[in-house]
Amino acid sequence: MLHRPLAGLLLPLALLLGACGGSGDEQLTGAVLDQPYAVPDTALTDTDGAAYSLAADTDKRLTLVFFGYTHCPDICQVVMATLASAVTRLDDADRDNVDVVFVTTDPERDTATVLRGYLDHIDPDFVGLTGPLADVVSVADGLHIGVEQGEKLPSGGYDITHGTSVLGIDGKDQVPIVWSQETSATQYAADIHQLLS
Repeated sequence: MLHRPLAGLLLPLALLLGACGGSGDEQLTGAVLDQPYAVPDTALTDTDGAAYSLAADTDKRLTLVFFGYTHCPDICQVVMATLASAVTRLDDADRDNVDVVFVTTDPERDTATVLRGYLDHIDPDFVGLTGPLADVVSVADGLHIGVEQGEKLPSGGYDITHGTSVLGIDGKDQVPIVWSQETSATQYAADIHQLLS
């Protein structure tokens, strides 16, 4: 991952996040990338069955994206619950300018129905995306997120190895900021407010 410490990035931050309106006056928790990732335009499928591209169909000023799966035994549920909690901390103006997208890394088991049910228990407004595994991997690779099917478990299922970063897509279809799995709801909310200010 290409990033540098946030100290000393105040002026570049203002330039990188211009589409989000970030002032750069305060330090962000997320890691600001030296070279923002370009968002691939490969279309996946949302839980209504419609084509959805992270480049073409993210129309909010800021879209937070996480790659995971509904059978994930640990980190996915924690990250998604943290994002849901962060959203509840936003004022109405900020909330109206943010989307959260969950891209399944396990499309074989995460059908549209399974994915929608999972997200409805977290936040019904969250967008769920699925699609052929090759397409999911292609999009993930373009965003520097590793996705790999693990070995079969004795239970008959299998683990999916995937990156645990949350990506921030701006209005220019770029990812200038990335958050780690340790980011708290309070930190997300503060960063989102700053980026949208």
